[in-house]
Amino acid sequence: MTHQTSSQSETPQRRWNRRQTLAALGAVSVLPATLAVRPAAAQVASTAWADTLRAARGQTVYFNAWAGSERINAYLQWAAGELQRDFGVKLQHVKISDAADVIKRVRAEKQAGRKDTEGTVDLVWINGENFAAMKHDGLLSAPFAETLPNFQWVDTVGKPTTLVDFSVPTDGLESPWGMAQLTFFADAKRLAKPPQSMAELLALARSQPGRITYPRPPEFHGTTFIKQALIEHAPDVKALALPVTPAALAAQTAPLWRFLDALHPHLWRGGKQFPQNSAAVRQMMADGELVMALTFNPNEAANEIAAKRLPATVQSWQFAKGTIGNTHFVAIPYNAPSKAGAQLVANFLLSPAAQARKADIDVWGDPTVLDVARLPAAERARFQSASRPGQVAVTAPVLPEPHASWVDAIEKEWTRRYGV
Repeated sequence: MTHQTSSQSETPQRRWNRRQTLAALGAVSVLPATLAVRPAAAQVASTAWADTLRAARGQTVYFNAWAGSERINAYLQWAAGELQRDFGVKLQHVKISDAADVIKRVRAEKQAGRKDTEGTVDLVWINGENFAAMKHDGLLSAPFAETLPNFQWVDTVGKPTTLVDFSVPTDGLESPWGMAQLTFFADAKRLAKPPQSMAELLALARSQPGRITYPRPPEFHGTTFIKQALIEHAPDVKALALPVTPAALAAQTAPLWRFLDALHPHLWRGGKQFPQNSAAVRQMMADGELVMALTFNPNEAANEIAAKRLPATVQSWQFAKGTIGNTHFVAIPYNAPSKAGAQLVANFLLSPAAQARKADIDVWGDPTVLDVARLPAAERARFQSASRPGQVAVTAPVLPEPHASWVDAIEKEWTRRYGV
C-alpha cells in the first residue's frame, strides 16, 4: 500500500478531489440537513463553523485511539497528513490498548480540579460502556456531533446505532466514525457448512473438539461472543435494553451459563484457557489449529486475503437471524485543550473522502456510517467497488447491543465462573 504525499506532483483528478474534499470538510455552506431549511439558523451555524476552522488552525489534537492494527495506524497517519496540509491541524495518534484507561485518566484529571482546557486528551475513540461512563460522570465536552457539517450525510435512519450507543442516547456527545458487526470466517475447504446460530456452533464444537474458541473477556471480541450467546438464550431479550439489575442479571443470564457450561469442554484446551485477542484466534485458524475465527469487522477476512495472509478460499458469514452490531465513535473530553481542532478532526473523519478510504478493503475495510445513496454522485462514486474474496456474501440483521451496564456485569460473572 502506497500513499501519495503532498510533495508529489498532483494530477488534475487529484486536484479536483481535493477541492471536493475541502468543500465537504470546511466550506461553511455545507450544513446539517436540519439547518438547511432555516436560513437564519444556517447563517449562525456557518459563522460558528468558520470560527471553529480559524480556532483549529495551529492546534495539535491528541487522539487516543486503539493501536492494535497496522492498517488502522496507517490510516490515521494518512489522516494526519491530510489535516496538516489542508487545515494546519496536527493530529497526534496516542496509541492505546483500552479506552477504559483513558477514562480513568480523564476522571483523575477532573478529581484533581483540572479546568476545561487543562486535559491531556483532545479526542478519544470510544463506544459502549466507556461512553456511558464518561457521559454519566460528566467527562465529556458540550454536544458537538450534530453541528458538524458532514453529519448531514450520516445514515441515522438505516443505522440507528449512530444515535444510540449500547442503548444509551448519544445526545451529540460523540460523533460516529464506523460500523461493526460480529462476523465469523473460516476456510471453506475445512468448513463446508458454517454454523448459523450458537446452537449450531455448539454442535460443531462437539463434532470437532478443540478446534473452536473465543478470546478471553474482557477483550471486546470475547465479550461480544458472550453477548451474542446471551441474546440468543435470554428469556426476555427486551430486558437487555434496560440497565442491569441483580434480578435481571440472574434471570436473563441463567440460560447463557448453561450454554457455556455445555460448550467449554469442547473448546480449545477444554475451555480452561482462552486466547488473549482475536488476532491470536485468527492466526490459529490460519495455522489450521482452529476451524473458525471471529471479528467485529465484516471485511477483516477480505483484508487478510488481500494482504495474502489468508487463502482466497476463506469465507465470512453472520448468523442467519442476525449478529450483534454497533457503531464506534469519537468523543471530546470536557477538558480537551484543542476542542476546535478535535471538532475539525471529527468532521474530517465523517467526510465522504475519509469514509470511502476507510471502507476500502486495501486500506482498512471499516464499514461507513454514511448514507451513501444520498451523497452527491461524485462522492458516491468513491464507494463503488467490486465484491472481494472473503467479504460477507449475505449481510444478516444487526442485533442491538444490550444496555452498556450489562457489559461489566457479565464480564465479572464470566470471570468468576471461568476465569480461574
